[in-house]
Amino acid sequence: MYNPKGNSKDKTTDGVLFTETAPPEHLRGIVHRFLSLRTPEPLPADYRFHALPDACTYIVFDQRTPEITGVTRLSASAEELNLGRSFHFLNIRFLPGVWQRDRAPISHGLIDQPYLGTLPLKDINAALIGQTPDAQQTALISFVEDLHTRGILIANPVTEKIFARIDTIHSVADMAATAQLSPRQLQRVLKQTTGFTPHDFLKVLRLQQSLGGEPSLSYADQSHFIHAFRRATGYTPGQYARKFDV
Repeated sequence: MYNPKGNSKDKTTDGVLFTETAPPEHLRGIVHRFLSLRTPEPLPADYRFHALPDACTYIVFDQRTPEITGVTRLSASAEELNLGRSFHFLNIRFLPGVWQRDRAPISHGLIDQPYLGTLPLKDINAALIGQTPDAQQTALISFVEDLHTRGILIANPVTEKIFARIDTIHSVADMAATAQLSPRQLQRVLKQTTGFTPHDFLKVLRLQQSLGGEPSLSYADQSHFIHAFRRATGYTPGQYARKFDV
C-alpha cells in the first residue's frame, strides 16, 4: 500500500517536534495521517522544512495565527520551506485523489496567507488553539467526517487499485492496466482527481517507494534511480541520507 513520507528532518536541527497519528479505521480510505509540527522553544536559526512530493492533499492549520490556514498540495518535486524559528502547525494529510477539487479549491505550497475559501477553517483553527492533543484529534476527526458527509472527501477507487498493487507497477501502462482503464481514461481521471498526469503521479510513487524500501523495486537500475532522485529532491541519495532523516 501507499505509505507516503511527507517530509524529512534536517539532522543538524534539534528542538523540532514532529508527530504523526493514524486515523480511525473508518477514515483510512481517506486520511493518511494527522500531523503536528512545532517548536517548544524558539530555535537559534530559521528552520528549513524539506517537503517531499507525495501527491497528497493537506489541510494546514497555523496554530500561532488562526487566519493562516487552507487546503494545499505539493508538486512532483521536493520543496524546502523556511518556517522561521518558532512555529506550530497542525495538518491533515489526505490520500491522493480523495479531495474533490470542484467542491473546494486547492492551493499550491505552504499556506502563508489568510484563508478566503468557504470552509470554516479559520473558526476551526481558532478553536484548536490551546486544546490538548487528544481534544484537537477529536475535533479534526469530526471535521473530516463532516467533509465526507458533504461529499468534499470521497474515497477514490482508481487510486485505491493502484496503491493495492503498487509494487508491481513500473510504467504508466502498468498503472492503466491495474486501474482497468485505457491510458486516455487514466490521464483524464488522475488529472481530474489528483491534479497530476499519470507520468508525474508515477514519479511521485517511485520516489516514495525508494524512500520506504529497495530502490530497485521502482527503478530500472541504480544510475536511473540516482538521476531521478536528484531531479525530484535536489540531492543525490547519499547527500540526502547524510543531511536528512526521513
